[in-house]
Amino acid sequence: MSLQARLDAFKADFEAGKPPYNVRQSVIETMHRATAELIASGAADRALKVGDKAPSFALKDPEDNVVNSAALLARGPLIISFYRGVWCPYCNMELQALEATRPEFERQGAALVAISPQTAPNSRKSVRQNGLTFPILSDAKGEVAAAFGLRFRLQGYLVELYKSLKNDLPTFNDDPDWTLPMPGRYLIGQDGTILYADVNPDYTIRPEPEALLPALCQAASRSVA
Repeated sequence: MSLQARLDAFKADFEAGKPPYNVRQSVIETMHRATAELIASGAADRALKVGDKAPSFALKDPEDNVVNSAALLARGPLIISFYRGVWCPYCNMELQALEATRPEFERQGAALVAISPQTAPNSRKSVRQNGLTFPILSDAKGEVAAAFGLRFRLQGYLVELYKSLKNDLPTFNDDPDWTLPMPGRYLIGQDGTILYADVNPDYTIRPEPEALLPALCQAASRSVA
């Protein structure tokens, strides 16, 4: 089953109010409203695109090791997945799909990292629950996500909904601001140029991991040449 098929199946069950979530229709309507407003804002159009230079970063993994983008790019292309956090089931399914495709990425000489604003303990939970072997990095206050143009502030009514659902982002992220990154996936060439970019303000839609393989093959060919 493709990644998007898995996401669609989960979404259908979630929005039908099936266990274990048992959500009210009013909750679904509020989430739909927030997504529609984020789409209408044009935020995704302002994110970094193919041909732009990617910002460099140095972020910590769950074991407090610093992972430096320049060091990774010195060895080959870099794939970056920005995700919301371990509390997001759509993100977890995407991370699992990336892990399944990771061997192919590595055969093409690319490194893979995932970035979220969550704290190290929550990143360790991401690794453990999803069986991940690639670095999960903590982006304190979403600063790297902001540099890529992905960070946005949650609407007030959505904050209240999250609070009612016990989805306490300030605790998850150790940050009083209610901000998140739009899910984004990037392929960065060794010269720092973005070779593939997919940003979607609808967090229930994610590209298949294989979608970036053509760009990755081209990057690998240029590196060999």
